[in-house]
Amino acid sequence: MAQAAPAFAPPRFTGPRLQAAIIDLDGTMIDTADDFTAGLNGMLAQLDAAETSREEVIGYVGKGSEHLIRSVLAPRFSAAEAQGRFEEALALYQAEYAKINGQSTRLYPDVETGLAAMRDAGLKLACVTNKPRRFAVELLEQYALIGYFAVVLGGDSLPRKKPDPLPMLTACETLGVAPQAAVAIGDSENDALAGRAAGMATLTVPYGYNHGQAIQTIKSDGIVASLFEAANAVSAYNAALNAASQS
Repeated sequence: MAQAAPAFAPPRFTGPRLQAAIIDLDGTMIDTADDFTAGLNGMLAQLDAAETSREEVIGYVGKGSEHLIRSVLAPRFSAAEAQGRFEEALALYQAEYAKINGQSTRLYPDVETGLAAMRDAGLKLACVTNKPRRFAVELLEQYALIGYFAVVLGGDSLPRKKPDPLPMLTACETLGVAPQAAVAIGDSENDALAGRAAGMATLTVPYGYNHGQAIQTIKSDGIVASLFEAANAVSAYNAALNAASQS
């Protein structure tokens, strides 16, 4: 018999009515770990280095391509050689990843229903990821999700990536929403750190990567089982604020 999904405490929001959601991509909407692994192994083969695995890669995902490459090179080369071959490795990886982007991915459950529910509730949506923007757009197009987002920012869109708040602040500015009226939704500590630093509410999904760490280590306003549950939590909060203002 299938096990029931774990129960999580309801999110505890404070602040004004939520008008926007800033949503992560890898590990939050789409499981891309096998694509990362394939791209890295294509790179490593050309560097005559040992293969990596999904399990190793999951611990590195979420901080951008540069961090991913450095992390994979570190146990395979001396520090000096890893540094010296970094630019070559990064170029090889980007070329390999471009060949296979989306081939070994899957959409997490209730992603599209969650996005539709947020849109129907009047939330403005942005996708903010540390993945290069062109790869993010290709994936969102592959799964017919691109139309939900007014803004897509990648790790190469701005001078700084998550956990820096700049991408979150830029997304809010582009959407025309104050950060305090937006919620950041992601699977990793980086998402929550960036959201909190920007002054946003934060929600965490439990099924992604989080750099290989337990989801309970993330400080956020709550853990939601899916994006659909996130949509319901935001709608319930906004409804409660409306009711309180009319009483």
